[in-house]
Amino acid sequence: MTSYTGHPERSGPALLVIAAAQLLMVMDGTIVTVGLPVIGNGLKIAEADLDWVLTAYALAFGGLLLAGGRTGDLFGRRRMLRIGLLVFMAASLIGGLAGNGGVLIAARVLQGVGAAIVAPAALSLLADTFPAGPQRNKALGVYGAMGGLGSVVGLLLGGALTEYLGWRWIMFINIPIALLVLAGTAAVVPGTRERGGIDLPGAATVTVGLGSLVYAINRAGSHGLGDRLTVAFAATAVALLIAFVLIQHGARSPMLPRRVLSDRDRLGVNLVMLLMGAGQLATFYFLTLYMQTIKQYSPMITGLAYLPFAIGVGIGSGLIGPALQARTSTRNVLAIGMAVAAAAMGWFSLLTPDQNAVLVLLPAQLLGGIGLGIGFVAATIGGVHGVAPQDSGIASGLVNTSQQIGGAVGLAVLASIAVTATTNQPPGTPVPEALTGGYTAGMLGAGAFYLAAILGTVLLPTREPGRLQAVTFATPDPSER
Repeated sequence: MTSYTGHPERSGPALLVIAAAQLLMVMDGTIVTVGLPVIGNGLKIAEADLDWVLTAYALAFGGLLLAGGRTGDLFGRRRMLRIGLLVFMAASLIGGLAGNGGVLIAARVLQGVGAAIVAPAALSLLADTFPAGPQRNKALGVYGAMGGLGSVVGLLLGGALTEYLGWRWIMFINIPIALLVLAGTAAVVPGTRERGGIDLPGAATVTVGLGSLVYAINRAGSHGLGDRLTVAFAATAVALLIAFVLIQHGARSPMLPRRVLSDRDRLGVNLVMLLMGAGQLATFYFLTLYMQTIKQYSPMITGLAYLPFAIGVGIGSGLIGPALQARTSTRNVLAIGMAVAAAAMGWFSLLTPDQNAVLVLLPAQLLGGIGLGIGFVAATIGGVHGVAPQDSGIASGLVNTSQQIGGAVGLAVLASIAVTATTNQPPGTPVPEALTGGYTAGMLGAGAFYLAAILGTVLLPTREPGRLQAVTFATPDPSER
């Protein structure tokens, strides 16, 4: 294996393409959020099932990310990036043409499959393109910022499209954007490849196991923990996830090699990313319902109301996060980010049906965006710190898996908490107050996830951290086109 230290002549265009790919994948996790009420009415989807339009994407995305990262390692990262973009475009077309909720949710699952191929390939290609050190850290900072900013861009764009062109354009808009990214992949280095096999049993058990877990949690909120179907899916989830662990121990080419998780630092970063994702997606869900159901904002106004969040993410990921990363450990940076995000959730708990947006809604979003912006950059850098070249796809997939699965499970848990809080309001409570009580309970639950993430940082070292150590990579395979 011949080593190389990056491709500076391609670095600028490559970073633009890689960042755009990540932005598109993350954006689609939330772009439907603002349009959910309109989608539900148009396709006759019950309100209790609406969260599956969000969860289906996050679940497929997160459940298949490890397999997606492995395919990039084996078959070429640029090639898999292109294949994933094609799958994503096809799914977006199907979703835009959907005539019922089942087809739309199935299309969202297929979008998640495409995203699971694209995201780890993009992050691995970033490591292939930039030499270890300050250059790669800056590039990883941009990539990490897309993880937080993409979610907010999805909300802004989703509101505008729903208002002026109809909700179907939430799906159709992905096609021209993906085509531009696809064209730009010519500027991206092919990346490294290795020999080996794909752990299909591992991919199947972890994906179906996580899907069963999310469904069980979601159903428990409306049918109770004693419901037979809830218990059956929960038991299936436990059995399959145990099977996944056993398969990984005996597989010749495990989807998740033991050496990737044996690093305590990486394990801690991914735990924090999981908890961060668990709070973030649910927060957007509750805020959108509050603004459209309680405040009666139009989709466009709802999207614009998320601007403070976008500004906060920009400040946190572009200014505060990198400055902290240069001065202290990743552990401390993550703890600071999560503390700020948790404080924002406490601020959101002050929302009432007649609350002035300037006093709570907008400033709390700004604060939350800053906290998550700081967190995403630090977690992205920490997640691929010191990883061996042959494992960069898996490590990249693991970072994204943690965020997406955290989002899917967190939304299911907090949506159930919100429903319970609403139904347990005192008799005679006006409907707007009862609903708002549920939404704020859910956001306090998101704050609890962020506080738990601070506890998760104890796994991380106190030594300096934001700097990645130099590693060598294999020469790009010339047979890949």
